[in-house]
Amino acid sequence: MSVWSVFLFLIHCLHGHQSCPRRCDCPPGNGVVWCSWRNLMVIPFDIPHDTRVLYLDSNWIVHISSGAFHGLKLLHELHLADNLIESISPAAFHGLGNALRLLDLSGNKLRNIDPAPFIMLTWVKLELYNNPWHCDCSLQELMKALSLGARTAEDIVCTTATWKEYVGKTLSHLVSAGVNFCVTQQKHTDFAMLLTMFVWFGVVNTYIIYYIRRNQAESRRHLEYLKSLPVPSSSSFQPEEKEVDEDNTLSTIL
Repeated sequence: MSVWSVFLFLIHCLHGHQSCPRRCDCPPGNGVVWCSWRNLMVIPFDIPHDTRVLYLDSNWIVHISSGAFHGLKLLHELHLADNLIESISPAAFHGLGNALRLLDLSGNKLRNIDPAPFIMLTWVKLELYNNPWHCDCSLQELMKALSLGARTAEDIVCTTATWKEYVGKTLSHLVSAGVNFCVTQQKHTDFAMLLTMFVWFGVVNTYIIYYIRRNQAESRRHLEYLKSLPVPSSSSFQPEEKEVDEDNTLSTIL
């Protein structure tokens, strides 16, 4: 083999090699990346594109940002359990291929999540247990949009809820029993609107009553003022009458 051929071979090897993220282990040949228990606060940006199984569990990750797994077209399993994840960007899973089959988000701090990040993952098995879920209309809509399997739906337990009597129960059990959080939310909205209108009408009526009473008081004061004015006596008109009589007498004589 010539020196030039060896040089091209080395360049090809270096170009095809992808480094392993710092703090992670990447055993060669099996497509598994181990980043468990590494005190990670963010998802590494340099995960090899040929990764098939990615372990990011048991870290300190709080948020999954947009495109965090972009380019991982071969990813089959994504393990994010036992972190501190509270929020997920709507574009968090953009760039993933169709190979993903398991997404483990169990044991995090999820109370409620937007359906948007998961719409493109309807075929993926979700692990959602051991999260402090808040059962309300948006969570019910999420379960409906994702068409969660029976076991996954049973994993969503209401840590808090719109009504206290639902706490500790599974969301799927409540929905199957006829509970509709969206109708309850609409009732709350209607009641709040009705209360607002009642208060508004009360304020308007109070102002009208005040305005009428104020005008009545002003009218009474004006009337009292008119009554207090002196009335002219009839004697003040006598000189004029006398002058008129004198003029008539004179005209008669003439």
